Amino acid sequence: MLIADERGVFNLQGWLATRQDMQFELAAITVAELLHGLERASGPHRERRRAYIDAALAAFRVIPYTLGTAQIHAHLWADLESSGTTIGYHDLIIAATALERGSGVATFKERHFAMVKGIKVIDPSQDYGQVRTTLGQSKPA
Repeated sequence: MLIADERGVFNLQGWLATRQDMQFELAAITVAELLHGLERASGPHRERRRAYIDAALAAFRVIPYTLGTAQIHAHLWADLESSGTTIGYHDLIIAATALERGSGVATFKERHFAMVKGIKVIDPSQDYGQVRTTLGQSKPA
């Protein structure tokens, strides 16, 4: 969702305004993904991306990868692998972070995250009708 917002194809602030009863947070791995994009950017695009990331970091609490996250991550990884399926490594960490906190995941990758047992997935395109991309986390207030 953050990438789509940064690209101007999703109105994150507008969507968040429709979810004022929820508290949104970012998994630390999501921040790493954003910073990776910053490292790869150059020129004016790098400056715009830096400003966007700074604003996102000011707006959302960042949830660290803890020992508890690692334990849930390992369990999810093994569970999905044994069923013959998997999702991206970073997405597994996001899912583990959400499950550790009793949160859901707000993402355009609903089918992808739905493979994780016990996770609530909020797909903004279902109730806001916009384009597809990345993620953030949500937790009821």
